Amino acid sequence: MDKLNKEQRRKNMQAVKSKGSKIETKLAKALWKKGYRYRKNNKTVFGKPDLTFKKYKIAIFCDSEFWHGKDWENRKHDHKSNIKFWHQKIERNIERDKEVDKKLLKDGWTILRFWGKEIEKDLLSCVGKIEQAIENEKGK
Repeated sequence: MDKLNKEQRRKNMQAVKSKGSKIETKLAKALWKKGYRYRKNNKTVFGKPDLTFKKYKIAIFCDSEFWHGKDWENRKHDHKSNIKFWHQKIERNIERDKEVDKKLLKDGWTILRFWGKEIEKDLLSCVGKIEQAIENEKGK
C-alpha cells in the first residue's frame, strides 16, 4: 500500500528526471570546462547514454543509486510500501542496464558507468577515468 495518495505520487514521479539530472550536469560541466565536447542523451546510440563521445565510441552513464539498484541485494528490503512494484521496477532497470552494456560492448563501445555518489564525492576521479578512456581510444 502506498503512503501517498494518487495525486501526491504523480507529482513525486513527475519530478524525477530522466535526463539533465544533477549528477549528469555536474559531470558534463566538468568535462566541458576541460575542453571535452560530447553529446548528451544521444538517441542514435543504443540505450541513450547520458554522455557520448561518438568519435571514440565511449558511452557514459550517470546512475542514481536508487533507480539503478546499487547494492540491490542488501537494499531491496528498505522498501516499506508498494514493495512488489518497486522490486519489479528496479530489477527491470538493472536488467535493462545489463542489456544495454551487452549490446554496446558487442558494437565496440567503451562503457563507463558512474554512481551518483561517486560523481558527487570524487568528481576528479570520474573525469580522470573518462580522460583515460579517451586516451586509450586515441591510441588505437
